Amino acid sequence: MAELALPPGFAIDVFARDVGNARMMRATDDGTLYVTRRKEGDVLMLRDTDGDGRADQRQVAAQREQLHGIELAGDIAYLVTVNEVLRAPRMADGTFGELEVLIDDLPAGGQHPNRMVVAGPDGQLYISVGSTCNACAETNEENATIVTMAPDGNGRRVFASGLRNTIGYGFEPSTGELYGFDHGIDWLGDNEQHEEFNRIAEGARYGWPYIYALSRFNPRDTPPDGQSFSDYAIGSVEPIGLHTPHAAPMQMSFYTGAAFPEQFRGDAFVAMRGSWNRQPPSGFEVMRVDFQNGKPMAIEPFLTGFLVESSDSPTGWAQMGRLAGLAQGPDGALYLSDDESGIIYRITYKGDAAPSRPRPKVTNGEADALNLGMVGPSTSRE
Repeated sequence: MAELALPPGFAIDVFARDVGNARMMRATDDGTLYVTRRKEGDVLMLRDTDGDGRADQRQVAAQREQLHGIELAGDIAYLVTVNEVLRAPRMADGTFGELEVLIDDLPAGGQHPNRMVVAGPDGQLYISVGSTCNACAETNEENATIVTMAPDGNGRRVFASGLRNTIGYGFEPSTGELYGFDHGIDWLGDNEQHEEFNRIAEGARYGWPYIYALSRFNPRDTPPDGQSFSDYAIGSVEPIGLHTPHAAPMQMSFYTGAAFPEQFRGDAFVAMRGSWNRQPPSGFEVMRVDFQNGKPMAIEPFLTGFLVESSDSPTGWAQMGRLAGLAQGPDGALYLSDDESGIIYRITYKGDAAPSRPRPKVTNGEADALNLGMVGPSTSRE
């Protein structure tokens, strides 16, 4: 914990330990925190009943094999497995009632089976369906997309495509526009492909598997139907922001609370799980996307220190857990899950008088790759 660094005035504490494979999270207005546990196949309900900032009550709220995505809309919970979208009423004791299967034929998970679901301002559900592979021509049109449908499962359609694996996404509160972080392709090198921050629009295609970053061509795959790379790039939308390759963005949350200082309100926070094959490693942190007047302006570190230099490690680096879920509580605190250590952290703001801890050395690769910032549209085609 002493290695962890936040902006001045912020503090981080442990909310719950021994939580197991803690993945995606959502919190209710009464302060109940729900976390999906993929390996355990359930949703765990956590409560702080005495107000000390630590969970003192826990109970399994629902069970389903391979549960991962979760969304709350009023008293209704929506849950997602690899192939299913389910809903259930939230009972008086906080547990979920009988699970109702809305759909059970989402495509096979393959390499990316971890679905997520977000309720939109239009009342529709938006479900991420990752690619089955690193880079390939999918046989099911719903793979590598975000699918939308009504809360009863009707009207299902592909909302946006060409998204390799977008787990962290959400709607900007003031404009209602959808933004998300997409996982880049592996095996193009330590510094390729950057993680992409996209403004996700209905009907748009975002390039995967043939085009990445600012219309760069994937040398390992050829566009279908005799199309050239340039033709495919013209029909694909470029990202509006880039981040260090292989950092693995997970759950994202727009901050709508009042507990953080004004400059943080309306910003997006995303848990970066961390690389598994990059040298030096990247990720293992929480990033902040600075939004001003409803528009993204920059990407910068918010919480660092889960990755440190270590002379005891053969790679020269040591990690403290793997980050997964990020959710805002009704009191304005941010909750962060670590599914490797079975810990859920709670991030709060204590005031400007709190001493700031020194930031650790840059552990995300080259300094110029740590924060590439926002990029504008590019007309260049390679």
